[in-house]
Amino acid sequence: MRLAGKTAIVTGGGSGFGAGIVRRFAAEGARVLVADINGAAAAAVAQEIGGHSAVVDVASAESVAALVRTAAEAFGVPDILVNNAGVTHLPAPMEEVSEADFDRVFSVNCKSVFLMAREFVPALKARGSGAILNVASTAGLSPRPRLNWYNASKGWMITATKAMAVELAASGVRVNAICPVAGETPLLKSFMGEDTPEMRAKFLATIPLGRFSTPEDMGNAALFLCSDEASMVTGVALEVDGGRCI
Repeated sequence: MRLAGKTAIVTGGGSGFGAGIVRRFAAEGARVLVADINGAAAAAVAQEIGGHSAVVDVASAESVAALVRTAAEAFGVPDILVNNAGVTHLPAPMEEVSEADFDRVFSVNCKSVFLMAREFVPALKARGSGAILNVASTAGLSPRPRLNWYNASKGWMITATKAMAVELAASGVRVNAICPVAGETPLLKSFMGEDTPEMRAKFLATIPLGRFSTPEDMGNAALFLCSDEASMVTGVALEVDGGRCI
């Protein structure tokens, strides 16, 4: 029970990696608020773990502000904040990605981290403790062709993680990131463009351990980085990628 007595918010917690993190945190004793733009999915995962749920659009300042109020009613200031919600554009040459898709990727993947920090960091600093985890991607370290602006958004998240970590360290708040390789989540088809055996084989060929990542993999990595066992770890971008970035 490595998170006994802890509280956590996980954005995008209704499916994929986020749901894996939620389940692992709950299994280790945390009280978790599952936040997702899909309210039904968030509620289902929350019911499964005996937690709380909230509908949130992480790209909206008003929606994130409302999440603070929901958290306050549920358990007060969270001990752990996981910025997991993310989107991608379909594979395409960089000059052919629409402005609308570009804006959506950067609003959900980048602006959301700013909005969550603006709303939650003051209380974490005042308390003098907390752990923030940003779910980045191997795309931010070793970009794949045709996922250009998604790659850039995850590179931004990795740099933001380090910037947040160095600034918040004196306040007792740790900030880390995990960098998953492509996994069995709702985004997999979008990354590949089409979900065919041939395309899966092509993706798997770039992963030395020979399999996609799973929500359980991310839950295990997130658990360590957000637990007191990692009390001396801040500013890292941990590759959970089966060797993809070697």
